[in-house]
Amino acid sequence: MAGPLDGQIAVVTGGGRGIGKACSLELAKAGATVIINYTNDQASANATFMEIIKDGGQALVVRADVSDPEAAKSLIDSAIESYDKVDILVNNAGINRDRTIARMSVEEWDTVIKTDLSSMFYCTSAVVPGMRERNYGRIINISSIIGQMGNVGQANYAAAKAGVIAFTQTAAKELARNQITVNAVCPGFIETDMVASLSDEVKTAVLANIPLGRFGTADEVAAIVRFLCTEGGFFTGSQLSLNGGQHM
Repeated sequence: MAGPLDGQIAVVTGGGRGIGKACSLELAKAGATVIINYTNDQASANATFMEIIKDGGQALVVRADVSDPEAAKSLIDSAIESYDKVDILVNNAGINRDRTIARMSVEEWDTVIKTDLSSMFYCTSAVVPGMRERNYGRIINISSIIGQMGNVGQANYAAAKAGVIAFTQTAAKELARNQITVNAVCPGFIETDMVASLSDEVKTAVLANIPLGRFGTADEVAAIVRFLCTEGGFFTGSQLSLNGGQHM
């Protein structure tokens, strides 16, 4: 696929499903070679890979639990060994373990923080040396509306996603001198498996608080990610919110 990202190498963590899948497909359509990372769902990662290949793109599937620092480094090392560089990093891997603070276990807290926040640091720190050497890079961190406004039963997820925003701002300041941009994309409620699992009652209640009256799509999130890698070179340290007006 020839395009504005032709010749660039992109790593997408959690790149086989939901928003990650949409990002993998969108970047491949723009010409990037995409490393699709997954932890458990190999079937979805392989399906995303086949979709890219079928459309004439290039991709590689790599299993790595990016909540583990050694595995995260191994993921980036695999990309560099295969393609000599990483131009784009999309830190998308994330989970939720929803429970009120009074009932939340230490394990539920730690698991979400490690997967949604620490993984971003592990992967970013691994790509930065090469990006600095080439004086170029695009790092996009997937945060959430929950990190901007909080939500009952999601203290761990909210803390992690708020941390993503703060990390993004700091990294943007540190890396700007090397022409490496770092931005956070903050989706609202998006049509993914997580939203699909909500009861009709909860969906109705959520929609009542979205001025545009609908959920977003993974493709809409992916389009913002692609924009930041192509036309968005003067964006850094930004929070790009797409939430239908639910939080302004």
